[in-house]
Amino acid sequence: MSEKIRKEIESLREKLRRHNRLYYVEARPEITDLEFDRRLKQLEQLEQEHPEYDSPDSPTHQVGGDAIDGFTSAPHREPMLSIDNVYDEAKLNDFTERVEKLLDGESPQYTVEYKIDGVAVALIYEQGILAQALTRGDGRMGDDITANVRTIRSVPLKLMVDNPPARLEVRGEGYIANSEFSKLRAKQEERGEQPYANPRNTTAGSLKLLDPKICAERKLSFLAHGVGSNDGVEFESHLQYLDYLQTAGIPATPNVKAFDNIHDATQYAHELGDAIPELDFEVDGIVIKVNSTAQRQKLGNTTKSPRWVIAYKWEKYEAVTRVKEIEVTVGKSGTLTPLAHLEPVEIAGTTVSRSTLHNKEQIEKLDVREGDWVVVEKAGKIIPHVLRVEEHRRDGSEKPYKFPMQCPACQTNSVQDEGGVYIRCPNPNCPAQLKQTLTFFASRGAMDIEGLGEKLSEQLLDEGFVTTLPDIYRLKDKQDELLELERMAQKKLDNLLEGIEQSKKQPLWRLLTGLNIRHVGARNAQILSEKFGEMDVIQKQSAEEIADVDEIGPIIADSVYQFLHSDYGSRLIEDLRTLGLDFGEPITEEPSTKEGFLDGKTLVVTGTLKRFTRDDIHEMIRNHGGKPTGSVSKKTAYLVVGEDAGSKLSKAESLGVETISEDEFLEMIGED
Repeated sequence: MSEKIRKEIESLREKLRRHNRLYYVEARPEITDLEFDRRLKQLEQLEQEHPEYDSPDSPTHQVGGDAIDGFTSAPHREPMLSIDNVYDEAKLNDFTERVEKLLDGESPQYTVEYKIDGVAVALIYEQGILAQALTRGDGRMGDDITANVRTIRSVPLKLMVDNPPARLEVRGEGYIANSEFSKLRAKQEERGEQPYANPRNTTAGSLKLLDPKICAERKLSFLAHGVGSNDGVEFESHLQYLDYLQTAGIPATPNVKAFDNIHDATQYAHELGDAIPELDFEVDGIVIKVNSTAQRQKLGNTTKSPRWVIAYKWEKYEAVTRVKEIEVTVGKSGTLTPLAHLEPVEIAGTTVSRSTLHNKEQIEKLDVREGDWVVVEKAGKIIPHVLRVEEHRRDGSEKPYKFPMQCPACQTNSVQDEGGVYIRCPNPNCPAQLKQTLTFFASRGAMDIEGLGEKLSEQLLDEGFVTTLPDIYRLKDKQDELLELERMAQKKLDNLLEGIEQSKKQPLWRLLTGLNIRHVGARNAQILSEKFGEMDVIQKQSAEEIADVDEIGPIIADSVYQFLHSDYGSRLIEDLRTLGLDFGEPITEEPSTKEGFLDGKTLVVTGTLKRFTRDDIHEMIRNHGGKPTGSVSKKTAYLVVGEDAGSKLSKAESLGVETISEDEFLEMIGED
């Protein structure tokens, strides 16, 4: 009987550990919180009835133990150093130039991740069991906060690996989610207490409580981002380390990617910044790190910080205002995006009256209602977003928002992405989608139709001149009617029609971009057009064949295949074909440049150019076989120099990289 009880206890523990991992690490829970708590209470009762089977790594020990007398200090085997900060891209480029100089010609990969605004914590696992948790302290000695950290449900008390290392030190951030912080403040208000000021201070105070039961009530979380002193395990790169943590059941900072140059890394940093409203934790910057462990060791540390990492930060500004109403807008891919209309409030010198609520799940996570008082944050260039609801200020007049089941523009029943959070209008002829798509199709990043801006696009749609994208190319037959439009003069119309005619000659990748295929941006479109050459060839590929193309993958491939073979997509393409647009050219084995001069060569552009935008010259480099990057190294073939060139020119000269002007670049590739 005792053996049966022991096995039941162990089985329950393993199941609870698994569900904790599914919830905190993989973000795909299989059971409800209520069911998890029911199983946890079942385990707790069994352990109380059979104390001989108690274990320090049991999930029941994450609900808080006995109060402790005080905190003791313990040394860090490796110092927990701080990170240097920069506040603009010029300083970020200075960082990478220092890195590449110290690496003596080696080309590093850079990883990009969120800088979580929490409290630094080091978790020490011995033989796979959580043995100790320390604060940063002064970097060399930290306070032992093990009793409180053991209450954090996202911190596993036992690693989920078969052969755990003798020692694994995981460094990361303890934090309280914005949604949990709002609930905590509301409870304080109910009790007549002064609400806490911000999540970070609340987290720091919670981790220093002498009663772990109270800490457990705060529902803190943890995300790993760094490595400490380990025995019995080594990692070749930062990404490999994060993958290992995920396998072991430790949640790591989300959406980390690696890039071969700082230009691409910086672009992704901006993408992460744009996605901050999706997060349920506070962020105060982006962290860029050298990926390779060997290169990190070669770079070493200063007395204060590692030389292989930098924080790209921004100032954060907050204000409190009220939600007047919530409405849903329709994007170019049919996404229904909720928008909060706010009582105007000034943040960092600008008046904010609207803020995206991102998606239905975000509304539910924030529990934001019409009439709520909310904290709105603006950080750097990032659009304002609702950080949290001031639940303690509710008076009962607030109205819960019911997300519409139909598209507000065309009344089509909405659908939710399979396995995703976004809700969309599936009607490709939806007038709201067409308005967004037409503006995007004509933009510089797509077909670059001069004279066809957002206001004119809207006017053409509202007046019925355009009902589908191909109608743009039929406007030349309606000149008399077009001249009757408000603010439409003959010269303006001539320029518009000329811009439309010239756009027919745009390369295939621009057309692919402008078609507004989900997940397909300019870079993906360039890769597809370079690989297959013609639209017809792309249409003949299976989803698997498209997915085999480098940098494409199954999600993009499936989206491309489904679009090209849908009734809407195939009719649209055939219509554009009859109107004379460029559908590409067959791939040939002949070099695409003057004697193949740029094939396989890396070029960097610096300074202000007279003839090109930065995107234009990068496109021309790619079209002629070269690879544009953002940082100069020994592998750079040429630096194209414009006016007011800065540190890249100095670095190129020091490395002996050949510099050329715009005119010399054009002569080199045989273009006028």
